[in-house]
Amino acid sequence: MQKRQQPGRRTVLGAAALGAGAAVFGGAGQASASQESAGARGAAGRGLPVPLVVGHRGASGYRPEHTFGSYQLALDMGADIIEQDLVPTKDGHLVCRHENDITATTDVSDHPEFAGRKTTKTVDGKDLTGWFTEDFTLAELKTLRAKERIPDVRQHNTLYNGRWQVPTFEEVLQWAEREGKKRGRPVWLYIETKHPTYFRKLGLGLEERLAKALRAHGRHRKSSPNFLQSFEPGSIQRLGELGLHCPKVVLLDEPSVRPWDFVESGDPRTTADLLKPEGLRWLAGFAQGIGPWLPQVIAQDESGKLGEPTTLVRDAHAAGLAVHPYTMRNENSFLPLDFRVGKDPDAYGDVFGALKAYFATGIDGIFSDNPDTALLAAADFRKN
Repeated sequence: MQKRQQPGRRTVLGAAALGAGAAVFGGAGQASASQESAGARGAAGRGLPVPLVVGHRGASGYRPEHTFGSYQLALDMGADIIEQDLVPTKDGHLVCRHENDITATTDVSDHPEFAGRKTTKTVDGKDLTGWFTEDFTLAELKTLRAKERIPDVRQHNTLYNGRWQVPTFEEVLQWAEREGKKRGRPVWLYIETKHPTYFRKLGLGLEERLAKALRAHGRHRKSSPNFLQSFEPGSIQRLGELGLHCPKVVLLDEPSVRPWDFVESGDPRTTADLLKPEGLRWLAGFAQGIGPWLPQVIAQDESGKLGEPTTLVRDAHAAGLAVHPYTMRNENSFLPLDFRVGKDPDAYGDVFGALKAYFATGIDGIFSDNPDTALLAAADFRKN
């Protein structure tokens, strides 16, 4: 195991994540002791400890993802930030779905009036058959109800099928304002643009709509309580050009994958290229963090057991980038082999042991479907 990152590194990066700006991210490695102390105080004062916990699509381990049931539970559990994935409707409204294909996450197949909308599309090079948000007006989409995406794994979540509509991003912003006033502190959001190149070619550009919404709610500044994220570096660059100064994070897919905007533009680089020090330095020119896949932080052997940490966290910090990997889940089937308990793939494993191993690498935060579990693990880690 490599040596754990020094606490000063984590506290300074935490302060940067709180909106202090790219200069703080970039200076993390050279921070003085007094700067480190100030960083720790800033994190405590603004309510984002390090490592922070992102409620992945809300508390999606317990409620159907991207519903107000999931968002509210994550907030009530104490998640430091709550994630939204954005896709557009036919009439240009931003709604919160992990994908524009809503076949698995809504009851659209039960609506005979929409049977004719089922179609096959090619999205980022993949052929998908189902129902898609861009073929529905917001009014039509609001007649649907959300349901559990992986019912075979999370049968208990199916209890809540049909309780909630698909939320609009505007509704989420209003909810965050209400909840922030109630709690006396801002509600942090982690907002992703999904398939931005695909939607821009349809005339439904996400970045401009997102920028307009954030400006309307005063969430476009360095100090605003939100992160912006995308798997397409070009989308992050575009958001910066539109005057959104809040922290930005580039998500990283599997090493062999090329970001789709790279495919469209002819850029030959893959994720593996972006994981290299020179790739990270390039990302640091317009982003303040990366969201890698967990095996990119600690490699797994052929059997699926955790091996040694990679150099990614160290390299990212050297480039001035915070590291928020995805996604920790409690079920055995999602855990490294050496942290599974029993033979039931849907039962909970030793998630606390796995989280301890990932936190020890010096990551600055983590996405979790079970924010209560991750919060307990983060608290234990900070004590030690």
